[in-house]
Amino acid sequence: MSPPPSRPLWAGRALALAGIVLVAFNLRTGVASLSPILSRIEQDIPLSAVEVGLLGMLPPLCYALFGIVTPLIARRFGLEGTLIAALVVMIAGLAGRGLAGSSLGLLAASTVLFAGVGVGNVLLPPLVKRYFPDRIALLTTIYVTLLSVSTFVPPLVAVPMADAAGWRVSIGMWAVVAALALVPWIALLVHPRRQARAVLPEEAAPGLLLRAARSSLAWSLAIVFAVAGFNAYAVFAWLPSILADTAGTSAAEAGALLSLYAAMGLPAGLLVPVIAARHGRVRTLVAVGVASLVAGYAGLLVAPAAATWLWVALIGTGPLFFPLALVLINLRSRTHTGAVALSGFVQSVGYLVVALGPLVVGLLHDATGGWTAPLWLLLLSSIPAALGGLVVARKRYFEDERAR
Repeated sequence: MSPPPSRPLWAGRALALAGIVLVAFNLRTGVASLSPILSRIEQDIPLSAVEVGLLGMLPPLCYALFGIVTPLIARRFGLEGTLIAALVVMIAGLAGRGLAGSSLGLLAASTVLFAGVGVGNVLLPPLVKRYFPDRIALLTTIYVTLLSVSTFVPPLVAVPMADAAGWRVSIGMWAVVAALALVPWIALLVHPRRQARAVLPEEAAPGLLLRAARSSLAWSLAIVFAVAGFNAYAVFAWLPSILADTAGTSAAEAGALLSLYAAMGLPAGLLVPVIAARHGRVRTLVAVGVASLVAGYAGLLVAPAAATWLWVALIGTGPLFFPLALVLINLRSRTHTGAVALSGFVQSVGYLVVALGPLVVGLLHDATGGWTAPLWLLLLSSIPAALGGLVVARKRYFEDERAR
């Protein structure tokens, strides 16, 4: 089957391009906009370490849950209709966080928000495939880049906006940005492109998922994926507090450093797939990721106030395991159905482990009264990443393994 003919990016699909760009930018703002102003929020809404941990758990839990149910919803209501509903839910959650009057209200609004985000995560790839079958690689690069941008912009503006207009505006204003993403998709729903292909999110065959559960390669990939997310979501939930207590940083400085942490994901997202796929240097990437995590957390343990930016940048390099795991799902599978099953298993197991990160770090801090034990936990998480990395670095295939 020959590939679809290439045509200009904007030709007849400007609305779809604008819609994909705007949705991608909105998928991480809710994760990154809260922790830099947590101390301001706590002046009005007291939050325990467990509640902060639960707020950090919600994104990966919702991603895992809605990664399973979204294909069923999209099959019933279509891609565009499901995405519009997800955006409305996101807007309600973002606005609800700004209006919350209690910790329960904040948790409820965040649950609503990340439910919508979880649906959007699943819908973006099939939307790219539907409207841009001739430019899948380019559009994927664009939306992955925008995911990174939407992660490091909110921490930069959170504290200045809270200073100027209050914390409620600082976290609630992202509802306006999400509302902008509705416009092109409503227009496409009202005036659909009849020539667009019908594409739905893919589901893994249950039998293949069971086989993945018996695969050492699948479990190793899940471990690598989980370590990346465990660190990332723990850091997004707690880094401003860690830096304030250990390095004496101000809220604005901590927000900027959290933005630096998030920005380190941008070059990793662009370079890691190329290095792994074209050059096969998986073992080198694993070594860089492990060394970065160890050096960064060791720096925060030993000399947190000296070169704080360097320790944060090193910690931000560690989650290169995330794009590495995603590209290895394709590199370590021979068939499309195998890749779908491997992806479903790795992300489902991975996100369940990832969800524990913010909560466990918060509980450890609560139990010990300091950040030494949580930082040691995060440093030692590099060990399973190294062990899993040794397995996935060997060139082998999921289908061959289950055939033995």
